[in-house]
Amino acid sequence: MYKYFISFCLVFVFTNTYSQKKQKKTVKKDTITYKTGYGLRIGVDLSKPTLSFVDKSYSGLELVGDYRITKKWYVATELGYEKEISFEDFTNSTSKGSYIKIGANYNAYQNWLDMNNEIYIGARYGFALFDQTLNSYTPNVTNGSTTPYFPANTINTPVTDTGLTAHWAEIQLGIKVETFKNLFFSAGFSYKILLSIDDQKNFKTLYAPGFNRVFENNTGFGFNYTISYLIPFVNK
Repeated sequence: MYKYFISFCLVFVFTNTYSQKKQKKTVKKDTITYKTGYGLRIGVDLSKPTLSFVDKSYSGLELVGDYRITKKWYVATELGYEKEISFEDFTNSTSKGSYIKIGANYNAYQNWLDMNNEIYIGARYGFALFDQTLNSYTPNVTNGSTTPYFPANTINTPVTDTGLTAHWAEIQLGIKVETFKNLFFSAGFSYKILLSIDDQKNFKTLYAPGFNRVFENNTGFGFNYTISYLIPFVNK
């Protein structure tokens, strides 16, 4: 009796072990992979047309674009045109011209599954070619007091210098969200450091297209809100 019982146990153990091994062999690995599009993303900065509508002294348009080269890195560029009228206590001047910014973005956000969003850090080199016009000015000649020692008349004859240039570097921080398939909305902030700028003869440049307001410490700030569309060339 014990002999038959032991034989039955051995047969059961052998059969169970064999079936487990066979089951492991037949289990297939999960081969589902999530791919995202690599391609050219182009768009427009919505903040500039909005500002043009609100502020009649400003007009501008900026096109944006980037191209994904790795999972985390993008080459990026912005190009545009701006015109700004600056009103000061004794002067009225206009800056207008075109600019381009070239650089790269790094996506610091870890996407889930098939998401394609970004929290990016970017760097740019900026270049502007513009004209500066001194529309009018009032001589502010004093003898050490607040009262001019001869009457100051406003000069209304415009004086224009063309072919002025500006060079700067900037750091960008922002987010991009894919709201619909291949359609992105983004918002970003930039801190700018002026490298060099041409001034109009006898008058300091107050505004450079692409750089914005020129402060005494040669730094500037910017903000954008863009809509863009991805043209995928390949999925990876």
